[in-house]
Order: sequence, then C-alpha cells, then structure tokens
Amino acid sequence: MRSATVIGLQWGDEGKGKVIDAFASEADVVVRYQGGGNAGHTVIAKGVKYVFHHVPTGILYPGVTCVVGNGTVLDVVALKTELAELTEQKVALSNLRLSSRAHVVMPYHRALDEAREQARGGTGQIGTTKRGIGPCYADKASRTGIRLADLYDPQRFAERLRRNLDEKNAILVHLFRRPPLAFEPIREACLDAAEALRPYVCDTARVAQDALREGKRVMFEGAQGIMLDLDHGTYPFVTSSSASSAGVSSGAGVPPAAAGKVVGVAKAYTTRVGSGPFPTELLGEPGDRLREIGKEYGATTGRPRRCGWLDLVQLGEAVRLTGCAGIVLTKLDTLAGFGPLKVAVAYERGGKRHDGFPADEAGWEELTPVYEELPAIPADPSYLGATDEDQLPGVAREYVAFVERRLGVPVSVVSTGPQREALIRRGDVLGF
Repeated sequence: MRSATVIGLQWGDEGKGKVIDAFASEADVVVRYQGGGNAGHTVIAKGVKYVFHHVPTGILYPGVTCVVGNGTVLDVVALKTELAELTEQKVALSNLRLSSRAHVVMPYHRALDEAREQARGGTGQIGTTKRGIGPCYADKASRTGIRLADLYDPQRFAERLRRNLDEKNAILVHLFRRPPLAFEPIREACLDAAEALRPYVCDTARVAQDALREGKRVMFEGAQGIMLDLDHGTYPFVTSSSASSAGVSSGAGVPPAAAGKVVGVAKAYTTRVGSGPFPTELLGEPGDRLREIGKEYGATTGRPRRCGWLDLVQLGEAVRLTGCAGIVLTKLDTLAGFGPLKVAVAYERGGKRHDGFPADEAGWEELTPVYEELPAIPADPSYLGATDEDQLPGVAREYVAFVERRLGVPVSVVSTGPQREALIRRGDVLGF
C-alpha cells in the first residue's frame, strides 16, 4: 500500500497544517481520522492565509480527494460556516468527502463542556477549547450519540434529539444551574446544516479502502499531538480521541497496516495550550518573548500558548509510541537570535535520573529537566525561508543533527518560515 501518516509529536500546534498542505500535492487522497473543530490548521499559500478546523488542508489542491473520517466529530453548523468561508476564498470543494458515520457535536455538548470546565475551577481546569469535543466522544462511547447519517432521517433524529436533550437539560439545570436549551432551534439548525453538507456525505471508509486497493497515494492526517492522546498523553489534560498513529485504523476504517510510514511533526521548541504538565516551560519574560517571536496563539481559540525548551525525553517517548520513521522539525527560524539554547535530555525525580513518564499528576510535578546547552543561532534574516540546507548557519545545522543523534530518527524536513515553500527537504518524506 502506498500510504503514510502525518501526526503531531508534542502537545499539538506543531505546524501540521503547513506540513500536510506541503505534502498533499504528492498524495491522491488525504484522510483526517480523529478530532473535531478544536483543531486549527493555518496555511499560507501564495500569500493567502487559510484557517482549517474540520477540512483537511489538502483541499487547496484541486486533484486531491479530502476525507473527513468516521473517527472525527463534526459540529455541522460550524462546518457549514467553514465551507462557506472556503468557498468565498475560491477554494473548490468538489473533492470533499464527509463520513456518514462521524458523530455530531451538538449545542448541548458545548454547553456541558463549558459548564464542567468552569465547575472544575482554577488549577483543576483541563484547558478544553469548550467546543464540545469531549462530551460528544463521551456520548459516542455511551451509545447515545447522533451521527451525521441520522440527520437525514428527520423523524428519527427528532426522537433522539428530544431524548438526549431531556437528559442534558436535566444535568445543565439541576447540577450546573444553567438555563435549559430549546429543542426546536437545535433541530432546525442541524437539519439546515445537514442539507448544506449533503453533497459531501458518503461511506468514507470505502473511499479510503478503494484508494488503497487501487494503489493510490493515501496520506492520513492527525489532529492535536501524541501528548494529548487519550491513552498516552498527560491525562487528564488530554483530548478525547487517539491522536497517535494507532487511531488511523479505527478512525478511517482501514486495516492497521494502512498507516504506512509514520512521519512526526515537532517544533524546534515546545508549546502547549491550556493546563497540564509542561516540564520545560519557560516562565516570565523568556517565555513571553518566545511566544511573540513565534506568534504562538491558537488558530481556533486565539489563546496564548505556553512556550518552553525542546524536550527530547518527551519526543523520544512520542517516537516510540508512534513508530515514527522521520521527523519534520518546524519553526527553527523562531529560535534565531534567542540566545544560548537549552534542550532537555533527561529528567530528575527524587534525586534519581529518569528517561520516562510518570502516570500520575504528582509525578509530573516532581520532574526536573536535565538540560544540555547549545550555541545560539544567529539572528540572520538571510536564511529565513531557506529551501537549501547550505543556507543555514552551522549552529542551526548542528541543532538539527543533535536532535537526530539523540532520537535516533532522521529529521527529513526542516521548516524555516510560515510559507508553504519554506522547507528544506533532507530525504524522502512520505515514502510513496
């Protein structure tokens, strides 16, 4: 099978949108297999900025079929708006395919998400985007969810909506002291959005299966990052789906082997949004400065991201969990002129050296990074947007080589700017 999977190796926001967009021209089919509208992928192509939430970034290439798989969750009203905005930007949508089996994020999911987050208070908050993703996946697991296909049977949809809304309103009113949600506006908005989406709805598992059987080049696209994975991330400060390569099979409806070559995307430093462990976080002025240089604000929420040094202990775990065979290192340009650089190569806990992750929250709080210091990368604008490795200063090349040596995985691509073309390819990437 000619297939590859591109995933995030940190806490999301690694620049997957740009990377997937750059590689999509080499694929026939791009399949997103998990996550929802909480994902934000930003692409700058020919000077135009595009922001994607549900739709794979490959949609910018007219010949590429873009699939939103059954493992995703769809806010149909928000998706309708997203498609309208892309149409306004002259993006052709004829090759978009939406899974009829994808679950629908309802207004009561959003309301519950916000209410629960507020009730946790202070340091107990997860840092959710409040887009209703977690409650929607919870309904999927409890077998009370509503799928996209259900919206095309108005009577059955109304019955399920009424049953769910009665339950959710009881929770909102009696537990969280929130006002109840009205049935009719939700029903009408969902049915209206469903009609707008109807041309794109199909059995996307068959689309992916047929493409693989026919020898087409298929790229699977993950949202978020491995450290937000429901099983392997910094629980409970995680998302609600499998953000690793393990999610491809169930989320796209293909055999496990279809994941193909796994390519991981990582920043040259580390960021995360919301609460949760972050051993290499830079607090105060250094973290603020790195955030401003890197423009580290969420594409979906606009929230400022927490910033810190590159963590090779975390990345090593990500490589092992995902079977990553190559890395795309993004935003190396952000470190230019930042001063002497530090990279975490181990942790200490209780006076002992550790190279793994604790399962408990308290264990994370007790970790102290062990750093190695590397020379500063000069603030030389001549290599910003570089497409050839020879254009990089020697210290920048050594930074990349250091990452490779420590992880035992090649850095196949280095990103040197936000533009689609600002990539240095150092070897075969997707392996098609």
